[in-house]
Order: sequence, then structure tokens, then C-alpha cells
Amino acid sequence: MVPTNLRAFLDILRRENQLIEISAPVDPNLELAEIHRRVIDEQGPALLFTNVKGSSFPVVSNLFGTTRRVDLAFGPKPEQFMKAVINATSTLMPPTPQALWGERALIMDLLKVGTKKVQPNQAPILGGLKQDNPLAGLPVLTSWQEDGGPFVTLPLVYTEHPDGGHHNLGMYRMQVYDDFTTGMHWQIHKGGGFHYHEAEKRNKPLPVTVFLGGPPALIASAIAPVPEHLPELMLASLILGQKLPMVENPHGGHRLVAEAEFAICGSVPPHTRRAEGPFGDHFGYYSLIHDFPVFNVNHVWHRKDAIYPATIVGKPRQEDYFLGEFLQRLLEPAFPMAMPGVKDLWTYAETGFHPLAAAVVRESYSREALGTAFRILGEGQLSLTKFLIVTDKPTVLANFTELLETVLERFDPGRDLFIFNKTSHDTLDYTGGQLNHGSKAVLLGTGDPVRDLPRAYTAGELPEIHDIAVYCGGCLLVSGASYAAEPELPQRLLANAASRLTEWPLVILVDDASGIVHDQTKFLWTVFTRFNPASDMYAQSSVNRHHIAYEVPIVIDARMKPGYPDELFPREDIVELVDRRWKEYFA
Repeated sequence: MVPTNLRAFLDILRRENQLIEISAPVDPNLELAEIHRRVIDEQGPALLFTNVKGSSFPVVSNLFGTTRRVDLAFGPKPEQFMKAVINATSTLMPPTPQALWGERALIMDLLKVGTKKVQPNQAPILGGLKQDNPLAGLPVLTSWQEDGGPFVTLPLVYTEHPDGGHHNLGMYRMQVYDDFTTGMHWQIHKGGGFHYHEAEKRNKPLPVTVFLGGPPALIASAIAPVPEHLPELMLASLILGQKLPMVENPHGGHRLVAEAEFAICGSVPPHTRRAEGPFGDHFGYYSLIHDFPVFNVNHVWHRKDAIYPATIVGKPRQEDYFLGEFLQRLLEPAFPMAMPGVKDLWTYAETGFHPLAAAVVRESYSREALGTAFRILGEGQLSLTKFLIVTDKPTVLANFTELLETVLERFDPGRDLFIFNKTSHDTLDYTGGQLNHGSKAVLLGTGDPVRDLPRAYTAGELPEIHDIAVYCGGCLLVSGASYAAEPELPQRLLANAASRLTEWPLVILVDDASGIVHDQTKFLWTVFTRFNPASDMYAQSSVNRHHIAYEVPIVIDARMKPGYPDELFPREDIVELVDRRWKEYFA
């Protein structure tokens, strides 16, 4: 049974020995986050902090920190249902009586999708109301010492288009400025930001309701990379397997999720911006200070015994990794329908999702795969993909070594690498040197193999390189001086040693080759969060009729560079504090 609210989920976790209560006093400023990070690193349980300094509300974190807990939150039925819906699109065309009868179970399930109105006495969210200093007393966390302040880490931000009808439920960072005001981190590809843009054009404030807690399905639907006009509340209902209970807000405005823990109600005024950040983010670095819209809070509804749900963002793997796995499994059957030619698609949580994606596609005629790659890069949030790898061979995309070897065996450098400058980047990706700007690359590997991949380096020393390691067949990691000391090292490597590297289609220059070679998470995070294709990919090349034909090796400079945000590390005194109190937390 899929849990219909947060406490039902916590009951399941207790029965499965997947929840630990910590009654020792814990500071929401840095201390709680450090405890969480250590537990998730060990794939430990969810944590319920019942004595949080400065607040009467308990805090729960690490709800989705393992594949097991994600399965407990959602169960197998959503994936089964999605596959059934996709399969039915062929069996119900045309919708004959016999076909409809054959899909009667699915049709009954579809009738359960949607929302339903409940009376106020059936809506726990109306148990308490805060109007004076409405945000005071919320146990909002500060996760990293350089953060600009505390921020809400699991907000479910609900908006509606100013013209009515279409709604959006998204998860956008909310820095808490004071007891009445937060930031609203609407990025360029987010549905809530589109609604705000339309409201600003009309010079009107945009009503906003932020839910905390409720059915775990709400959290999944808020972060799902679904098409812009697919209602997230409908997706939440689909995952739940029943209609989502909603109640009218006695103070007017949006309907409220009846089973939520908190509902923060207010509006975002037009043409108002305030500095937000810096913040440690899911890329594993600090995002810098930028101006974002401001959320003015009018009132807060909450359950009488409300529990504040939170997460911690930082270097992979965090909770978003496990939620991302589930969502990709859930939505996988729909890819061929949304994007004909796509058989499988994967974005890599180890990189923060947008920096790297891969696809298995159809290649029924020459270069069909390239056209499909363009289709992927034009689809919703996938349009922010920085590096896209495409093959037509059945491959387990989550296994990056298998994917990369499959592609490098087939990669023709004269025709299969495309680099596009002056494109959009994710707001959190600073490798392009300008907010929201950067470049993209598409790497193809289709058809029959064109080379045998080397698996050991035997060509002797490389000039200016002090560490050489093989990541996988055809991919060599090398380390030399830092970028700050030798920014032109990749060009010199090509000029002085290309003849020794022609067996290797891909050579990646990193700061510490030996430290990442045996770990997919470290490799993907280090490489794909530290280069911009147009400025950091090097190869000998020629131009023929406007097409750039490259030669191997392709060298990627994935060293840390001046101007990149700082990598996330916990503050030493907080580490010492948590070391000292560790047994007290779990007594």
C-alpha cells in the first residue's frame, strides 16, 4: 500500500527498522546536516529529530536515502501502471468493445487518477494556523557553512497559470530571509518560473502555495522531468493509486493538499528581486549569489502535530540520486511515445543530472540517431543537457563503463562528435563562465565496431603528465599540473604526444586520476561538472563544408578552473562536534 501521508510512511519505516529517532538536542544550523550526511554515506536509516533547537516541530530527513526506502514509499504498482498505459495505446487503437473490455482493469485504475474535494474536518492540514510572523519557529536548516542562510530543502511549490487552468508543482530552493519572506529560486527551465513570467507581463503578483510533507508521491511528482503541460498533481495521484484529497483554503486562494504537514501561502510580486545565495547545491559546489524573485508569506497552515520534512544537498550520492532512479524507471516506458526513436534514456544523478545524459536510439537509416539526439535536446528539461551520448546498441545506460565502451568502439571522430557553442546551461552549472550560458556536445557511437579498445597504457611516459590511469577500454585518465599553473597543458599534450595516444579515443585530463579511476560516482562527478565542451575539449581537426571533422584522441580538460565555485566540505569544528556527540545521538 502506497503511503498517503508522511506519518503513514514513517510507520512503514518503523516496521521495517528503517527509522531512528534522535531525542538529543540538535542544532538545525550545520549540526543536523552533518549527522545526515554521515548516515546517508553509510546507507543508514531515515532520521527523526525530535528535539531541534529553536523549534517545537520535529524534523525528519533521509527519507529516500536508499533504493529500499524509495520502494517502500512508492511500491511496484506505479511502474506497472505506466507500462500498462503505454501498452494500451496500441491495443486500444481503434477502441473496439473487445479491446476496451480487455483493458477494463486499467480503465478502472485510470478513473482513480485526479483530485477529490474533502471537507475541512477531513483535512489535517487545517489543524493549526500561523499569521503573526508565520515562518517563525520553523526548523529551517542551514546545510553548509558558506550558505547565505537557512533554506527550505523539500518545498513543494504550487502555482497556476495567470490565465487559469494549468498548474505546476515544482521543488525550488527557498532561502528564508525573515519571518515573512523567502527567496524563490525559479530557474530558467522551471514551470513555476514560466507562470511567474506570465504574471510579470501582466504586472500582477503570482499567488503561491508551498506544501511540506504529505504523500511521498507529491515529492516524486514535483521533481519528475515531465512535459511542461502534464499536471504534477495527476502524476502524484497516479503514483498514489487513488485521487489526491484537496480542501478549500478558508482564507482563499489555492486549494490545499489535505494530508500535507505545512502549507505556506502567499504571493510573489512582479519585478522584485533580491540577492539569494550562495548555497551548497546538488552539483557538489556552492552556487553563487544571484538575484531571484521574492516570496511574501501571508499565513501558514499546519497539522497539529506537524513534522518538518527536510533533505540535505551536496556531492552525490544524496537522496536525489535514489529518487531520480525511481523516476527514470517510472517514466522510461513513455520515452518512445514522447520521442519516437528513443528506446531508452538516462540522466546521471552522479553529475547533477543535466551535465550528462545518454540514450539508446533507433538507427533504421543512416544518421537517424543524430536527428533523435536533436529531438532529445529539444525536449523540456533535457534541453539543458550539456553532454549527450547516443548509441543504437542495447546497453545498460546506468552502467557508464558499459555505455562508454559501446560508444567508443563505434565512434568515428570524423563524423560523430558535434560541439555547439552559445547554448543554455543549467543555472547551477558555472562551467560556461556566465549564468545560464554554455555549450553542448553530442557523441555518437552506432553501427558496427570500428576499433578494438585498448585496456592498458603501454606507450611510455607522457610529457608533463605524472599520473596515468585507465578508466575503461578506450578512456584514459591523466593528471599533470593544475589549470591555474598550466592552462594550456591539453594543447601541449596533443602537440607533443598525440602519436602515442591514437589508440585512445578519449583522454581526460583531471586533477587526480588515481583518486577517481575505480569509482563511477567520483569519476562522473569530477569529469562532467568541471568542463564546458566548447572551451575544454581539444582535438586535431579540419573543416569541410562547414563540418568539423575531429581526429583521435579527443582530450577533455576536466581540471578545476579559476572562477568555478568552491567544492563542498563541512566545517572542521562541526565535524569535531558531531564526532564528540555521535554516541549521544544514537543512545
